[in-house]
Amino acid sequence: MLKKYTCIICPNGCEIEAEVLDGEIKSVSGFTCKRGEEYVRQEILAPKRTIASSVAVKNGELPVTSVRITKAVPKELIPEVMKEIKKQAVTAPVEAGTVLISNICGTDSDVICTKTVREKR
Repeated sequence: MLKKYTCIICPNGCEIEAEVLDGEIKSVSGFTCKRGEEYVRQEILAPKRTIASSVAVKNGELPVTSVRITKAVPKELIPEVMKEIKKQAVTAPVEAGTVLISNICGTDSDVICTKTVREKR
């Protein structure tokens, strides 16, 4: 089966085709750099995604702070990771870069705060 992908690794946006038979990659074409080929191979064999979300802030100038994970996680774990993130709440003040959850769902990825929220005055 021929599958088509648009590479998102660099601004070129190569249109890449991969021939996949019985779960095995037979050929990959259309990429202009090695990173494009690697992207498609990973997308077929073990797709990963990054996640950005928000977490409630208690006693903060803002009701929520933005968060993200530090490493891409397997696509099939996204619902489980989001469930864990949504359980979280932090108390202000909280600084950008603060690790809120270490090794979320055993993925070796941390959830970090990406916006500083000061305490309510």
